[in-house]
Amino acid sequence: MTKISSLVEKINNGQNPLFQELYGTDEKVLKAQADRYAALMADFKKIYGTDDVSLFSSPGRTEIGGNHTDHNFGRVLAGAVNLDNIAVATANGTNTIRITSAGYPEFQVDLSDLSIDESLFYTSTSLVKGICARMKELGYQIGGFDACIEGRVPKGSGLSSSASFEVLIGAIVNALFNDGKMSAVENGIIGQWAENNYFGKPCGLMDQTACSVGGLITIDFKDPANPIVKEVDFDFVSTGFALVITDVGGGHDDPASQAEYASLPTEMKSVAAELGAKVLREVTLEQIVEKIPEIRKKTGDRAILRAFHFQGDNQRVVDQVAALENNDFDAFLKMVVESGYSSYMYNQNIFDVVHKDDQVVSLALALSEMVLKGKGAWRVHGGGFGGTIQAFVPQDLLDQYVTTLEHVYGKGTCHKLFIRKQGSIKLDL
Repeated sequence: MTKISSLVEKINNGQNPLFQELYGTDEKVLKAQADRYAALMADFKKIYGTDDVSLFSSPGRTEIGGNHTDHNFGRVLAGAVNLDNIAVATANGTNTIRITSAGYPEFQVDLSDLSIDESLFYTSTSLVKGICARMKELGYQIGGFDACIEGRVPKGSGLSSSASFEVLIGAIVNALFNDGKMSAVENGIIGQWAENNYFGKPCGLMDQTACSVGGLITIDFKDPANPIVKEVDFDFVSTGFALVITDVGGGHDDPASQAEYASLPTEMKSVAAELGAKVLREVTLEQIVEKIPEIRKKTGDRAILRAFHFQGDNQRVVDQVAALENNDFDAFLKMVVESGYSSYMYNQNIFDVVHKDDQVVSLALALSEMVLKGKGAWRVHGGGFGGTIQAFVPQDLLDQYVTTLEHVYGKGTCHKLFIRKQGSIKLDL
């Protein structure tokens, strides 16, 4: 723990090497981030009356390769981004966790009762409770703490604000009560477990792992209980490209649209089942093609096309990683575009057939191709059917690209980002 006054002095104007790793080198941005931390520490002292604290940061994440591959035990390529959730926290010597998030009332978690409570599904309380329950079950120490959290990972942006929050909580408990001995990968696994079991939402492991580990990572889910996480040695900042995530809106919560989304893993697995397997990772494209006449009678043609997408994107992740490690950014960009076309033509998660007149992602991709063809890359980002798209934009086209997209989707819908090396961490200033 460190005195708030000392921490404010260390981060004054953001002139700190760690701050530059997290937020870049723009002086205005660094000053704004320093002010952000200082304001949150002031709020913490006002609310909880304590002067000895620790600071934490947890990034959002972007999916770069492997669209809808994780749920069939495939490979993904992901990166931590410079939009983050931050926290000021300290142990309080009780058995109660008290958390105040900016703009929300305080909530509390009683650590004497860590049982699953379905009435708390889809709440932050359930996530904190689940993380602590799992850490205790695995032999880690838990305890009461106070925290103020301020988030800059936009909800609904496809940047995984929930996963960022989960591994932020894990990082706090790890630092305050376990001397930081829990690994970043295990932090991600615990966050996913809490979301599945206490929050009530089935999800893969990509989001939590990318937020927790940081940098560019590739994850192989062939054995989902023991995913293989590899850090990719590539300096994205040196390319001179911006990573732009655009919130195009759209998406529908009605049962028909939810069924469209749920059909993605279901149809992929139905093709695998016709070949005697549980998931597509267990079969090859050659096996699928050989049996297409029989399979299509059972699954329909769309399921087979989605299986084509899985096989292509699963291998493409390997090739993308190789291109980055060989510093062949042009080859990498071409594969980003190929992945986007595969999602459109084969995976068919760009718009749902129920709302065929609402094609916000299709239009955004068309605008992106108009500006970036031959010079950048663009693809759907995340689940699809609305939400966000991703683009890699050279600096000389950045203003034009943002102006073009925001002309249609509104000012502030484009997020200009970079891949940050640090995952969810305690800031040792």
